[in-house]
Amino acid sequence: MNRTRDTDANGQRRPTMRDVANMAGVSLKTVSRAINGEPHLSPATLERVLAAVEELGFRRNDMARDLRSGGASATIGLVIEDVSNPFYSVVMRAVEEVARERNVLVIAGSSEEDADVERELVGSLCGRRVDGLLIVPAGRDHRYLLPEMAMGTAVVFLDRPPAGVKADTVVVDNVGGAEQGVAHLLAAGHRRIGFIGDRPDIYTVRERLKGFRRGIERVGGAVDERYIRLDVHTPDAAERAAAELLGLAKPPTALFLVNNRTTVGVVRLLAHHPAPVDIVGFDDFELADLLPFPITLIAHDVAELGRLGAQLLFDRLDGKTYPVRKVVVPTTLVQRGLRAPVGSALS
Repeated sequence: MNRTRDTDANGQRRPTMRDVANMAGVSLKTVSRAINGEPHLSPATLERVLAAVEELGFRRNDMARDLRSGGASATIGLVIEDVSNPFYSVVMRAVEEVARERNVLVIAGSSEEDADVERELVGSLCGRRVDGLLIVPAGRDHRYLLPEMAMGTAVVFLDRPPAGVKADTVVVDNVGGAEQGVAHLLAAGHRRIGFIGDRPDIYTVRERLKGFRRGIERVGGAVDERYIRLDVHTPDAAERAAAELLGLAKPPTALFLVNNRTTVGVVRLLAHHPAPVDIVGFDDFELADLLPFPITLIAHDVAELGRLGAQLLFDRLDGKTYPVRKVVVPTTLVQRGLRAPVGSALS
């Protein structure tokens, strides 16, 4: 028997949504809603649909098979926080390079750190029958992906782990990198260290704050909560937070900055209003070596984050069934800007 769109590689008829609906005792519309992760389905109904999907071996997305034979129509989806952020631009470029080797197109979208937008993007990508998904999660509940994953869509998470589902993940050593940065400042004699970060419900912020606290406490110190500033989402907000900290009667002598955008905001402040403060920032960034003052950055291979994630995704699409993996990208301290000894501005 010749293989057609309605048969598998062995010439056997593939199950359809109608087969799933008949087995589950529900309508086609209900099956469609379950497949697309739409809300307002009762748990019992969803469970019946998923059980039918599993028993029948139904897979809405059959194009994943084409990846192994270099099908030109193959696509994967990439959901990132903000494509305009240089960090995520590098991630996207790395994913595209891996995908291009397989003649696979990458469709990307920005979640804007909004869980609802993330879910909408994922639904839109799945509606376009992407073969797999790479997601930098904004939300904290990813059970909405269970129907899609049950039907064979491969999912890999980047930079942050998922919640409510088990899937391959590639993250940075956030805690270890933060501890390393704090140890650097402590070794230079700093004891009043400020922390400027984004929302604490964001995984990377939470983990880096944990490493910051652990690094201070490891040497018997205590974190001074007066020097902690959170919910700082933009460079402008970081500039204001730094100005507030440095305007205290007894300001911090060093600042720990949670990511590249936070660092850019603080650098902007110091460029116009120099202050006796040393900086450690998470993430390297372009032109940091041209700064007119020294800065220490916690660097990691951003492109490797994207490459590893894409490789894990294609492994799954190739049918590899090893246990769920968590890959950690290591960090290292790098010196940028003018080469002046850290700690020279201690007061």
